Amino acid sequence: MGRHVVLVEDEPNIIEAIRFLLTREGWTVEAHADGSDAVEVIKAANPDLVILDLMLPGKSGMEIIKDLRDEEALRNLPVLMLTARGQARDRDMAEKAGVSRFMTKPFSNTEVLAAVRDLHAQANQG
Repeated sequence: MGRHVVLVEDEPNIIEAIRFLLTREGWTVEAHADGSDAVEVIKAANPDLVILDLMLPGKSGMEIIKDLRDEEALRNLPVLMLTARGQARDRDMAEKAGVSRFMTKPFSNTEVLAAVRDLHAQANQG
């Protein structure tokens, strides 16, 4: 089972926190702070999981998830969306676009780790 995640997040403190947390758990974390080339980066990296911020420079997380779901090879890739926008409307739009899990900031390390473990386990069943 792979343990490679692409993190698309523009806040350096969140990047470092998630990198530290997941690296400690045996994950390889590839971080990118701009959404404009995120889909190409994700395609090239072939990760087991994507952690995606909603509000990014270049291209929004919502645009990125829609582009990922339009790609046959990436349609079922688990995506955990992180956002400071926790309104029900944002959650509904993200879920309709194909986000696997939606988490609002601030979040706890325990929440992120549990979501990553759960999404990874679901993706590797069968």
